[in-house]
Amino acid sequence: MAAAAAAGSRDVEFIRARSDKRQYRRVVLPNALEILLISDPDTDKAAACMEVEVGSFSDPEGLEGLAHFLEHMLFYASEKYPGEHEYTKYITEHGGSYNAYTSSETTNFYFDVNVDNFEEALERFAQFFIRPLMSQDAVLREIKAVESEHKKNLLSDGWRMYQLQKHLASKDHPYHKFSTGSWETLETKPKERGLDIRHELLKFYENYSANLMHLVVYGKESLDCIQGLVDCLFSDIKNTDRISFKCPSHPLSEEHLQLLVKALPIEEGDYLRIIWPITPSIHFYKEGPCHYLSHLIGHEGEGSIFHIIKELGWAMNLMAGESTNSTEYSFFSISMRLTDAGHEHMEDIVGLIFKYLFLLKEDGVHEWIFNELVAINETEFHYQDKIDPISYVTGTVSSMRLFPPEEWLVGSALPSKYVPQRIMMILDQLSPERVRIFWESKKFEGSTTSAEPWYNTSYSVENVTPSVIQQWIQKAPMEKLHLPEPNMFVPKDFALKEVTEKVTFPKVLRKTPLSRLWYKPDLLFSTPKVHIIIDFHCPLSSHSPEAYVSTDLFVDLLVDYLNAYAYDAQIAGLYYSIYLTSAGFQVSLGGYNDKMRVLLNAILKQIANFEVKPNIFSALKETTVKDYQNFNFSQPHCQASSYVSLILEDKKWPVAEKLEALAKLESDSLAKFLPNLLSKAFLECYIQGNIEPSEAKSIAQEIEDTIFSTPNTMFKSMSPSQYLTKRVIMLENELKCYYQIEGLNQKNENSSVIQYIQVHQDDASLNIKLQLFSLIASQPAFNQLRTVEQLGYITSLSLRSDYGVWALQVVIQSTVKDPSYLDARIDEFFKMFESKIHELSDKDFKRNVKSLIDSKLEKFKNLREESHFYWREIGAGTLKFDRVESEVALLRELKKEEFIAFFDQYINLDAPQRRTLSVQVFSGNHSAEFKKAAAEADPPKTYRITDIFGFKRSRPLYSSLKGGPGRITMD
Repeated sequence: MAAAAAAGSRDVEFIRARSDKRQYRRVVLPNALEILLISDPDTDKAAACMEVEVGSFSDPEGLEGLAHFLEHMLFYASEKYPGEHEYTKYITEHGGSYNAYTSSETTNFYFDVNVDNFEEALERFAQFFIRPLMSQDAVLREIKAVESEHKKNLLSDGWRMYQLQKHLASKDHPYHKFSTGSWETLETKPKERGLDIRHELLKFYENYSANLMHLVVYGKESLDCIQGLVDCLFSDIKNTDRISFKCPSHPLSEEHLQLLVKALPIEEGDYLRIIWPITPSIHFYKEGPCHYLSHLIGHEGEGSIFHIIKELGWAMNLMAGESTNSTEYSFFSISMRLTDAGHEHMEDIVGLIFKYLFLLKEDGVHEWIFNELVAINETEFHYQDKIDPISYVTGTVSSMRLFPPEEWLVGSALPSKYVPQRIMMILDQLSPERVRIFWESKKFEGSTTSAEPWYNTSYSVENVTPSVIQQWIQKAPMEKLHLPEPNMFVPKDFALKEVTEKVTFPKVLRKTPLSRLWYKPDLLFSTPKVHIIIDFHCPLSSHSPEAYVSTDLFVDLLVDYLNAYAYDAQIAGLYYSIYLTSAGFQVSLGGYNDKMRVLLNAILKQIANFEVKPNIFSALKETTVKDYQNFNFSQPHCQASSYVSLILEDKKWPVAEKLEALAKLESDSLAKFLPNLLSKAFLECYIQGNIEPSEAKSIAQEIEDTIFSTPNTMFKSMSPSQYLTKRVIMLENELKCYYQIEGLNQKNENSSVIQYIQVHQDDASLNIKLQLFSLIASQPAFNQLRTVEQLGYITSLSLRSDYGVWALQVVIQSTVKDPSYLDARIDEFFKMFESKIHELSDKDFKRNVKSLIDSKLEKFKNLREESHFYWREIGAGTLKFDRVESEVALLRELKKEEFIAFFDQYINLDAPQRRTLSVQVFSGNHSAEFKKAAAEADPPKTYRITDIFGFKRSRPLYSSLKGGPGRITMD
């Protein structure tokens, strides 16, 4: 029957985007494995994703994390490919990436690779599910990796609060469980019970039956060719006719409702989450009840919940929507970040939310709102950008489990049936009788009564009855709540502009003393979209910590002022962002060109007519202070990376100094600073997409006129001498510089090291050699330092660029060893790897070169990707628009001897031009080692950095890429 089904299943009429030129086929193998084949002749990468209907809910009692542990173990080796990490090594060496994740009811494995290497990669992947090799020594090593991952999460508020929500649920429901696993759950406790964990693992693996699997395979070849491949590689997966796990109804009983939970977070910041159990809307996906409700409840325009609480200075953001991993239960939640004033008005906020829910009930369901969302969804679906194959396969595979085959590509993205009673049914479930309120704040310190067992989160629980909620509703603010107006940004004109001049690379279309316009029409994607970047170069934006935080607040205020108006634009597929840069700020817009100028005009007017509103300033300053304070609670490897930047970059300020400057900043001092900041400005503009040159020039003129000629504008032109560039310090040859510091949160057990090896400033010949080394060394470094030596879950060797200065960096975060030890092990790795480079065979060398060439020649998938590539060249000042072609040409000529000579010159441990910086962050766990390291004499050829700024002043700087022949200058 299965074989007949496979033959008959070829004729599925898939609902697909009009712009989608790929071919699809559904196949069911004789072992009942259901597969979606995708053929894309234009792709440079092939990809696959397997979803297995076995997740953490299937963990046996007392073996928490076993499903997650099995996910880790399958990567190791198989009977056919017994070499440890043969799969990951093959993928990495051939331009690919890989990962996996375990959720409640499923486990997903996925990879991508250069198309020429797909068959061999897919064969290694298939062996996970046929005959994996779970050796005893690998078992122990990977339990340590799971423990390291758990320790990384222990002080993460996201993990802590999620587990607390699960903890306050029915104990006999799998939702209540701890799912990630630890040394205690996978080693200590099983041993106490006399269990052999490897035996339990193999027993659990028996759940991996072909009838519980769905596979998506994305290749360049024809569908027939790909089908032949999967028939051959996946038919040997056993089908033991397992029944997929079904949740026992909802995890919340009456005792878990009408709760107010006060929880103590690790980080600064108050958060409020209001949660209701609901009927999963997957059962009504064509009606989209939660889509309709989340649109209104999460709206940010005038009359919305968020607009009112923001105007009152109570909240900084709001999100609303359904969250679920199951077809048996689901939650609808509203979450927000509160200000200190919002913390004092928590009851008023909850009252206001229920007021709005009652308004929606009284007002009834509006068909025009539903139809507007249908139109927006259809436009978004049919004009969707092409994405990476790996993202496409992982996004599509879950649809196979949930939807009929013809709807696999669309899933729940196109609700079209207007059924108001279904929306009202879900709305009725958002009642005071069914609510759970989770409230996080450091202000609860000392007043909590319980601790969640897995993460030790302190909390207390109170009952909140419907009558109490009724009191909150009555005292809630009287501000006028109302539904949104029709969305003026919904696009109507999708016509493609005629391209008369085929411009291969961006060109300067217009230049004045105030601005320069770069332009490129869309020649690749035939999509009615445009991408606009306006870079405001303001040299006074970062010359001191005070200037930096003032510019930061200016940008935050701009975003805040625009939010209510521009929210509709984002719903309709127009995206914008305004963010801080090293020399000012940048406005970036993307999406349908139809209404783009309307949005752009509103943003420009807001910038030109800017004024400081004291009440909004106060709320933003308060949350920014907390964000800076939360640097103390960031992962140690993030702290180490920040110290690397601080040491390398000129005009870079420590968080402590920014915090000090922010504490003193008031609304009136910001108002006085801004005319100074904006009195020197130059605008670098880039426009790419469905737009004619004349319109691009007209937009540039409008930008210039609005910014510089609006009455009362603070913007003035900048002279060429004031152009500010970021520069990077040059480390010294044959010298290793150390910076050792204690972690800012000594409760975090993780230490970290970053060994940074500075190589060169942007240069095609050196670029390709460094990239080739990174390609060859990244997987062996991971294998040696993480898998073999078990130093820590976060371990990587990668490239790093700071303003065009390229380097190699090795990162390790560890609870088991101190940073000095970790640094020595990195040195040892490079010493060991020397022979691997020197003994590199011609065959391996050519294979790696080809892999790098294939990765470089990967085509742009969408307009945004292409415009970001060209903007990076403009923004950096390098203007190497033909970078790919020139570097590929050099790679084709590269000789193995030249590559080895490069390694010996720059990277080898005793290389004459090796320039090393080792930043070491010591946890409370390693305080004794920190004291010992601080007291030790410096070994030869090393320099201990004790004063970062003194060190920086003593070092020469690399030249700026924004100067010199053929590069951007202000003349």
